[in-house]
Amino acid sequence: MSRRSARQATGPYAPPVAVSELTVISSDGTRLHAELHGPEGAPAVVLVHGWTCSTAFWAPIVRELAADHRLVLYDQRGHGRSPAAGPGGYSTHTLADDLAAVLDQTLAPGERAVVVGHSMGGMTLMAAADRPQLRERATALLLCNTGASRLPVRGRVVPLRGERLRTRVQRALLCSRAPLGPVTPVSRRLLKYVTMGPAAGPAVVEACARIVYACPRAVRAAWGRVMSDLDLDAEVGRLALPTAVLAGTADRLTPPDHARALSASLPRCVGLTELDGLGHMAPVEDPAAVSGVIRGLVAEYGQAYGQAYGHEGAAQGTGQGARGATDDDTVEEPTT
Repeated sequence: MSRRSARQATGPYAPPVAVSELTVISSDGTRLHAELHGPEGAPAVVLVHGWTCSTAFWAPIVRELAADHRLVLYDQRGHGRSPAAGPGGYSTHTLADDLAAVLDQTLAPGERAVVVGHSMGGMTLMAAADRPQLRERATALLLCNTGASRLPVRGRVVPLRGERLRTRVQRALLCSRAPLGPVTPVSRRLLKYVTMGPAAGPAVVEACARIVYACPRAVRAAWGRVMSDLDLDAEVGRLALPTAVLAGTADRLTPPDHARALSASLPRCVGLTELDGLGHMAPVEDPAAVSGVIRGLVAEYGQAYGQAYGHEGAAQGTGQGARGATDDDTVEEPTT
């Protein structure tokens, strides 16, 4: 499936047109597609997507928040319109590098944001716990449908009672390079079982299928290997910013046990929300509920840039000082 097919959805799951697009250059030279949505000068929110997803995943959240927030979205390396990894490869270190580059190159000098990470995006925030860019550019964090360690052990995708066998099978699934094939009725049912709650409707399933199936299998497997051995427990203990945690009670990939462990370990946990009946794709399964949590964090910890820093024109200079490429630069799509 072409990467562009992920952006051909219609209705509420169609990716909104960005105010502007730009290319962020990470520390190893990897080029990252980024987008800005919403009015200049509004409170900033950075949205970091998860494994096999892209900026298109955030479409329902953008529709909820863009009227009165400045939203920054980017495609993780190898996903969406960001090409495969540069010399740095795929690791928790490069997750942190890429987020640091995005914060530096999309926010104006002195501007700070609420940063939201879903799934692997939440792991990105944990991995960046020691980065000065996160400490200095974020006001608060939201860890959504994510975990810090033991993903194959705690996962509930494979309904086997024996922990050792279940762990082995789930690790193999994470690391698999097997092609997913076309989007079919059978594949939609399988995707819904793995990633969503029972109430997810056909439009949600279709939108997520097009996004997930557009991810190149080599990229999916590379990041799967990173997550299969993930251990960010120590980093969670150093995540000193105010941090909220959100989980779906029907999440099979990162069950609520992960969220409870995070909330108990975070130095400044400011709330644990468990959304009844939702799966791993909570931001698209119930965008109103998730955006409500984001709005609460912005109300408590965020400020409009112009109000906070007395900067006229607010975000007119966003990213200009540090941006590694202009908005008109093109990024070649990697082959699958």
